[in-house]
Amino acid sequence: MDHPLHFGVTLPQIKRSWQEARAAAECFDQLGFDSVWVCDHLYGVPMPQLPILEAWSLLAAVAAVTEKVKLGTLVTPPFFRNPAVLAKQIASIDQIAGGGRMIAGLGGGWFEAEFQAYGARFPSTRERLRALDEMTQIMKALWTEERTTFLGQHFQVKDCALEPKPEQKPAILIGGSGEKILMGIAARQADIWNNMAVFQGQLEHKIAALRARCVEEGRDPEDITISQQCTVVIAPDDATAKQQLEKAHKVYGGHMGASLESHGIWGDPARVIDGIERHRALGCTMFVIEFFGRDTRTPATLFAEHILPHLK
Repeated sequence: MDHPLHFGVTLPQIKRSWQEARAAAECFDQLGFDSVWVCDHLYGVPMPQLPILEAWSLLAAVAAVTEKVKLGTLVTPPFFRNPAVLAKQIASIDQIAGGGRMIAGLGGGWFEAEFQAYGARFPSTRERLRALDEMTQIMKALWTEERTTFLGQHFQVKDCALEPKPEQKPAILIGGSGEKILMGIAARQADIWNNMAVFQGQLEHKIAALRARCVEEGRDPEDITISQQCTVVIAPDDATAKQQLEKAHKVYGGHMGASLESHGIWGDPARVIDGIERHRALGCTMFVIEFFGRDTRTPATLFAEHILPHLK
């Protein structure tokens, strides 16, 4: 399968107002990006006192003020919400958005403090991933079947109907870098697998692991789009980009800022294109971008003007 390049952009969400999120979403939609993304956290990472807009409420509002961009989370874990109710929420947002624009980004979750504070279960990683598998099966069935009964270890639905159904089945993105259980779930269930930013430097190895799981599950690896969560530092010239790169290291630390200089996508437009092509050569054709800057519309505009015409 020949996957075209897909460029998504994260929306301002932590310590940002709805007005800022809306302005960014409308801008990215008009600039020609393919998707917009929010993180599904109840606490502003890494500190609970940081204000953060709730993911699916925010996407419902964004759906109403945009026209073309797809809408997704990176990523929604089990136990925040009943998966059948979440499937209903996503189907309703799909009705608001129109055009089959939903991407259900799912993962195991990791920030234990927010689960505990909100009264959500936080079992072992193995159990969270088992719940993720059940969650994915339930949601896909509700979107496509007239009635669904599923009696799992963590979740159950009985003779459940979901109407109205989405215009088309939302794409399933499974995010995470676990090479056994999580990638096995992705091989069975996902349309898209997303590599976390902290593992960007290991992308080649992670893709090989995913392809091995696909072979084990009898799935053609080419059926799954490879996505990379990444910080992009773009500036008119390399010298300015280098200065911004140093600031990005301090702001993002070891997660979004990991291995930025050696493995990330940064520089003037020509160097940014080279970075994207380096990822594409490994098999990555989708990018979920966190643009560096206080107002991310500025670097996004530079990217749209100088990168998108050459790569799309």
